[in-house]
Amino acid sequence: MESRAIIYRALRCVFEPLMWLLFQPRIIGRQNIPKDGAAVLAGNHTHAIDPILVDISTRRIVRTLAKKDLHDGAFGWLFRSAGTIPVDLHAKHNPAALQAAKQALSSGELVNVSPEAKRNYTDELLLPFKFGAAVMAEDTGAVIVPYAITGRYKPFGGLTIIFGRPMKATGDADKTNRQLYDKVAALLKKVMPEEEYKYKKITTYEEWRTRNEKTS
Repeated sequence: MESRAIIYRALRCVFEPLMWLLFQPRIIGRQNIPKDGAAVLAGNHTHAIDPILVDISTRRIVRTLAKKDLHDGAFGWLFRSAGTIPVDLHAKHNPAALQAAKQALSSGELVNVSPEAKRNYTDELLLPFKFGAAVMAEDTGAVIVPYAITGRYKPFGGLTIIFGRPMKATGDADKTNRQLYDKVAALLKKVMPEEEYKYKKITTYEEWRTRNEKTS
């Protein structure tokens, strides 16, 4: 744990000034991230640097769920040393990743997860949410802090990340997941430029579930 923390903080010392220099991000609601104790940070995912933007929004260490391919690649040692949790995006279920995340939460850590489970390159405001974040919160009692990221991923383009108020699990994973989806969608609507938002397809949680039921 101590060596992982040292490596994580060293990496943040490198990437944080680069993020501020290149993207000049606007961070809203960072006070909603608990200063101690377990919390699941969950939001939309569009670009590879999204986890870094989450990392620099708090002084705490964040355990991020990252695709297994990164852990198996040339820089896999770096991701493992920094404490990221590998997720196999090609597998239908990831019990090992879920268990590792729940263990981190049980130890009072922060865990960052993208419920969309992949980057959203579509015109949809949000892709359907997987149940990982909801199940983590249900099983550990951790709060969920919803967040939304929007902006241009170009130097000096201006990125914004907004964190909503922590929400508690409801006792029902589907209901918790629905509430999380709606909260992230509302945060995106709040900070996304109107000219961009009006071209987005707004699919509700129920509509996604109906589509999935028809194709399963």
